[in-house]
Amino acid sequence: MTTPRETAIDARRRVVSLADRWPLLGQPGPLVLYVCGTVGLAVGAAAHLARTTEFRWAELLTFLALMACGAVCIEATRRLGMPAGVSRDLLSAWWLPVALLLPPVYALLAPLPLQFLLQIRVRATVLYRRVFSAAAIGLAAVVASLCFHGLAREPMSGHVGAGPLFLAVACAVLFTVLNTALIAVAAVMSDPDTRWHDVLWDRERALLDVVELCLGVLVALACGISPLLLVLTLPPVVLLQRSLLHAQLQAAARTDPKTGLLNATAWQREADTEIIRARRTGETLALLIVDIDHFKRVNDTYGHLVGDQVLAGIATAVRSQLRDYDVVGRFGGEEFVVLLPRADVAEARRVAERLRTRVGRMAIPVEEALITVTISVGVAIMSVHGDDLIELLAAADLALYRAKELGRDRICLPVAPVPPQRAQGDNSEGRIP
Repeated sequence: MTTPRETAIDARRRVVSLADRWPLLGQPGPLVLYVCGTVGLAVGAAAHLARTTEFRWAELLTFLALMACGAVCIEATRRLGMPAGVSRDLLSAWWLPVALLLPPVYALLAPLPLQFLLQIRVRATVLYRRVFSAAAIGLAAVVASLCFHGLAREPMSGHVGAGPLFLAVACAVLFTVLNTALIAVAAVMSDPDTRWHDVLWDRERALLDVVELCLGVLVALACGISPLLLVLTLPPVVLLQRSLLHAQLQAAARTDPKTGLLNATAWQREADTEIIRARRTGETLALLIVDIDHFKRVNDTYGHLVGDQVLAGIATAVRSQLRDYDVVGRFGGEEFVVLLPRADVAEARRVAERLRTRVGRMAIPVEEALITVTISVGVAIMSVHGDDLIELLAAADLALYRAKELGRDRICLPVAPVPPQRAQGDNSEGRIP
């Protein structure tokens, strides 16, 4: 006879097996609905536009020429590799001309061959992400295309006036905004702790979007004059694409892949720079070592994959409590290091307490459980506990060790040296400054 417990276990195994086969089913329910809705809307729009569009050979050949340029761009940069996680490219230089020059149905179809090529030639990722990316790009492009063709009185060509050119730029901006918004919503749904600031625009991303916009409009103008001019636009786009990927790979080499923070080597370089600056200006500086209490128990109980989720969650929480110019990195294992420029003892303790409180209130959902952890923090102050990075790290590590001895989930500074006049008549332990 099968017991209810055995039935529940079998059902859970079937769900896990199904999620392994179809990773989208392992995502939060709202994200599954959002992804399926976006893809379904793109498919429905493509079917409707295909029925109402009269296909012409000249337009089809222009479309194939633009897709061929995109494929060449991908192949020319493929050997550089692609950084893990979300990466940026300049393929909008080929999608935007499709939206501006050709009937809207082509704007929906354009992402499909290039996303397929990225999947098989550059980096294979979870299939639903590729499909969703293609749908999001296609929907943003088709809206821009419908707006342009509905409002423009003349096509993009060598004799285009100021009005159509301004409209083309406006539609390119619309494409960028819609595409970014669709991707950002999915990112926030997949991880509720993600801040909108992290998935929308900062200075670098806004600058890159402007570059993509300009490239797309210029390629559209060249192709509007003659598709043969695509031969002249391809080399500069490829060069810019290679430069962009090289910069992203350099940034990835400085980053810890599990947490997104600086790795130990990159953090040490940044910290050395800040210490040299603090010595020159005479400003204060504090260093924190943050250790997750009993992290081995998490790995032993739930497995290392869950432990990686906990690390990533704590890294996000720590980063959210710091200033933009604070230097935070993963030091190894379950330890993080934070350098606080222009922070004195009081400020360092306030920051450390804020981190301890924030992490202590976290509950990371894993299957049917909620994992809660605490942290211990060792604090060291420049010119008080050390004058260089090695001395500060040693002092903060001693303070962290003391926090563990005292029961964990607390903040400690190095034990202050006992003055000679008190040492003769007082055998008590030193105090925390």
